[in-house]
Amino acid sequence: MPGELTDILRQRGPLGSHQLDPLRGQKGGSELQTLRDHFSLGKEPLAAPVWILGPDVIEDEGFTLEVAQVIANIAAVKNLPVIFKASYEKANRSSASSFRGPGIDAGLEVLARVGQETGLPLTTDVHDEEQARRAAEVVDIIQIPAFLCRQNSLLEAAAATGKVINLKKGQFLSPWDVAARVQLLQEAGAADVWVTERGSSFGYHRLVNDFRAIPLTQQTGAAVIFDATHSVQTPGGPEGVSGGERHFIPVLARAAAAAGADGLFLEVHPDPDQALCDGPNALPLDRLEDFIEHLLPLLHCAREIPDLDL
Repeated sequence: MPGELTDILRQRGPLGSHQLDPLRGQKGGSELQTLRDHFSLGKEPLAAPVWILGPDVIEDEGFTLEVAQVIANIAAVKNLPVIFKASYEKANRSSASSFRGPGIDAGLEVLARVGQETGLPLTTDVHDEEQARRAAEVVDIIQIPAFLCRQNSLLEAAAATGKVINLKKGQFLSPWDVAARVQLLQEAGAADVWVTERGSSFGYHRLVNDFRAIPLTQQTGAAVIFDATHSVQTPGGPEGVSGGERHFIPVLARAAAAAGADGLFLEVHPDPDQALCDGPNALPLDRLEDFIEHLLPLLHCAREIPDLDL
């Protein structure tokens, strides 16, 4: 019976200090959602909403520095809080022959140089406990890949570095299942916890977004970043590579902005069709500035309109 189902769902585990009804939220109206107005990162706080931008993977040093400089210039002109993201290793690939990156030694050297030359805060993803400790020496935010979000030993090691942790939500997790992940990271010593929403598996080769996940996840105390590029990915497939529907990036990003996302995550590339990794769902770098202008009014509006308590 519908009423019995709702009662059962209301008994699910704690989200921070209170329980969450996944159908509506235990708390209604304005108390359901807490939007960040700033992020504590280093000496200077970053104003919300924050932007995580960069290529999917470090293709080579020159390429990465070039992309980072374009991003840094846009951030300076528009006075935007931007974090540069690039992976030194793509451990999760649809095909064994797919490009995986330069590896941790060369990759961290490239990221360190990006930080020195642009002044941008840095993030990258890690895949085991030793990588978490090494990456913490270079980056400001440690990213946990979606498929590793339930690896408790990895989360504990990453949080123990005292860095901010950005947890990519697994495509197999519901919003209320994220609470235990956030609590683990908080208790293990993370400076702050962000959760990046990137859609949920819907049958084969398809992701869908439930935008209720943004306010529901914010109830954990974590900031919620919306990954508008991986959300349009079509994972796997008969040819052994993932595809994507790039033209839907603005549609989903607008919806996330209206739903109150604390930031946006976008992978960008100068020539997505020639990218060595995840090109079909990457935003063309020469459209990034236009895209930001397109989204900023909605992002700010979501923070300015009065709450509606129902």
